[in-house]
Amino acid sequence: MAGGGKVGYHLAKLLQTSEHEVLMIDNDRARYLELAREMGEGVIYGDASEAAVLRRAGANRAEVVVACTGTDEDNLITCQMAKHLFMVGRTIARVNDPNHEELFRSLGVDGTINSTRLIDALIEREVDSEMLIPLLTLGGGKLEIVQTEIGDDSPALGKLLKTLPLPKDCLIVSVVRGGEPSLPSALTVLQPGDTVVALVSPGSVEDLRQMLAT
Repeated sequence: MAGGGKVGYHLAKLLQTSEHEVLMIDNDRARYLELAREMGEGVIYGDASEAAVLRRAGANRAEVVVACTGTDEDNLITCQMAKHLFMVGRTIARVNDPNHEELFRSLGVDGTINSTRLIDALIEREVDSEMLIPLLTLGGGKLEIVQTEIGDDSPALGKLLKTLPLPKDCLIVSVVRGGEPSLPSALTVLQPGDTVVALVSPGSVEDLRQMLAT
């Protein structure tokens, strides 16, 4: 994981609680020392946009490389090198400028996360509670990860997941209840306040919204 700021740090801690092996890279000496006191060998000092640093971090055996620094150029270079030099199967990049998202996708970055769009979506959510909040795009925009909250008037309220008429290109991947995420089963019953996270194609977002939203 490139970038030991707040985004990278909290993501790393979350992944570690799920028993993933995570190695963080940060090029700010003071921040590296701060992280090293807590994470020990789980963090190394260096610039992840340099091939030698990625090699030292073991990028050649990584399943996923996440670039979440505050600089789009560094994130793109890191993902490009991970993909083409170290044959990493999946790369995910933080994109700070929404105008760069299409470039990242066209250059083969598997997933992009844009905080500007997320904040905009959250603002819009206060106006329109029926929307699905986009979290991540995958496969060059062919799939999206979205979330929505189950309200008191949701058509899906109190129903088993297996009975919901989900679009054929949609998959419910998590249900967050009381702040605790879980992997749903066919027998999961949706309750008020549940947050549903789904993988869906852009063309089916509206169908999913009508099925889940209030």
